[in-house]
Amino acid sequence: MWEEKSNFIKHLPCDKCGSSDANSLYEDGNQYCFSCENFIPAKGNQSMVETSVQKAPIQGVINNVFSQGEYAPLPNRSIKAEVCKKFGVTVLGGGQKHIYPYYDQDKTHVGNKLRDVANKKFFVEGSTSKAQLFGQHLFPAKGKFITVTEGEVDALSIYQMFGEKWPVVSVRHGSASAHKDCQQELEYLNSFENVILCFDNDAAGRKAADKVAVLFEPHKCKIVNLDYKDANEYLVRGQAQAFVSKWWEAKEYTPAGIKNLKDLGEDLYKDTECESVAFPWVGMNDKLYGIRTGELVTFTSGAGMGKSSVMRELMHHIMLHTEDNIGVLALEESVRNTAFNIMSVEADARLYIKEVRDTFSRDQLRAWEERTIGTGRFFAFDHFGSISNDEILNRVRHMAKALDCKWIFLDHLSILVSGQEDMGDERKSIDLLMTKLRSLVEETQIALMLVSHLRRASGDKGHEDGREISLSHLRGSQSIAHLSDAVIAMERNQQEEDEKLANTSTVRILKNRYTGDTGIATYLHYNRETGRMTEVSNPFEIEEGEENPFQIEG
Repeated sequence: MWEEKSNFIKHLPCDKCGSSDANSLYEDGNQYCFSCENFIPAKGNQSMVETSVQKAPIQGVINNVFSQGEYAPLPNRSIKAEVCKKFGVTVLGGGQKHIYPYYDQDKTHVGNKLRDVANKKFFVEGSTSKAQLFGQHLFPAKGKFITVTEGEVDALSIYQMFGEKWPVVSVRHGSASAHKDCQQELEYLNSFENVILCFDNDAAGRKAADKVAVLFEPHKCKIVNLDYKDANEYLVRGQAQAFVSKWWEAKEYTPAGIKNLKDLGEDLYKDTECESVAFPWVGMNDKLYGIRTGELVTFTSGAGMGKSSVMRELMHHIMLHTEDNIGVLALEESVRNTAFNIMSVEADARLYIKEVRDTFSRDQLRAWEERTIGTGRFFAFDHFGSISNDEILNRVRHMAKALDCKWIFLDHLSILVSGQEDMGDERKSIDLLMTKLRSLVEETQIALMLVSHLRRASGDKGHEDGREISLSHLRGSQSIAHLSDAVIAMERNQQEEDEKLANTSTVRILKNRYTGDTGIATYLHYNRETGRMTEVSNPFEIEEGEENPFQIEG
């Protein structure tokens, strides 16, 4: 996929999709259409850059000093000087050129957009490729409302029409970059209770609003329905109050998609858009047919039964068999330990143990690092102290929406709930969190692998002694069973005298929404030397006088 690395120059029409301004020209000569995603490489475009893009007389940055005009009103836009001063907007040449400053996440001034009022052309000074949304540096994260516009002038206009009350920001390059810009700053925008989109009242603006709105959870994003072309036209016409009314009437974004099933036609027989990957173990594939995006799969067992080892195996397996990004929220370990856990599978050694790690050279460790976490496809949540439900949900959504993670691991649910002292009722807390996780999986179409513990068993035999697990043993709430697409349990008798049997887990499918096939799927043996989980034949069916038929498959 094309990535913006050069400085934006100007908008162009797109010959492929017919858009009047979604195609963008960059200083390196590349063109990219944000509407149809058509990319035209620089070869053959250089003459266009040289002949049709005129540098403004004030173009260029010397010693990081940008052009600076005077604070003044923008009379042709009906914008007051104090509003311009708030956003750092200045004018040159008696108002013939407007300067709109852009800042990065460190609030460093990295570039300007300069508008030539006479010919209505934009020029870029410095670079906006790494900049945040226009105006973002002025408004701290979190609040009740934030409005996102398609241009700097609209942002100034809305801020003025609301009496300089609510935060307003603008995307960098109009509708063409709206989705990319909002995705880049998703965590910031998502921190507000309500996100109001006020894009231009044209086909490109409406399409951009729909693409941006899907980044947010239900009920958060609203879209303003304008009668005039844009927000500034309301201000110029003296219709500020009419605009405010339109803003308050903004409707929650609701995607289309309700259909009469008889109208499906040939679509009924087309494959669904979910992606799948096989488990690394044959027995689990026989029952579950692999793991699919859009599903929530819960893994459960007693303490120390191998859930984390299975998670490591699955992360590594998905890395090898897909090209997707992987998110990890391991709440009982640091991100450093998460990294060593993933590397351990590649190394066939328990690198998460320092004494084991120290037996290998730095070159060996670097090689395993490069082949795993060095791919740049793993993202881990670096948590500190207690964690709220909303924080976890926001991190999962950010991984899915902003980092394009399709496979996300959350280990584990029980520690998350138990750490919330204000929740009081653990069952209700789990109910609420599971409902939100289920909705989040549906919204983002990720595959979520969730680890949950079991409640303490009654009677003499506990789960650590190999007791058979059922859905009723899940800790805290039956919502875990109800809302999961699959529930996979691991049983092992840690006190078994035979070392091989003591390190072999029975994998039991407790729920399987996809095929309905439940029961014992396979047996996994934990190798204490390598830390790997290997599929084996059933080691527990031994006739008296026979040797243990402990055979590793494959």
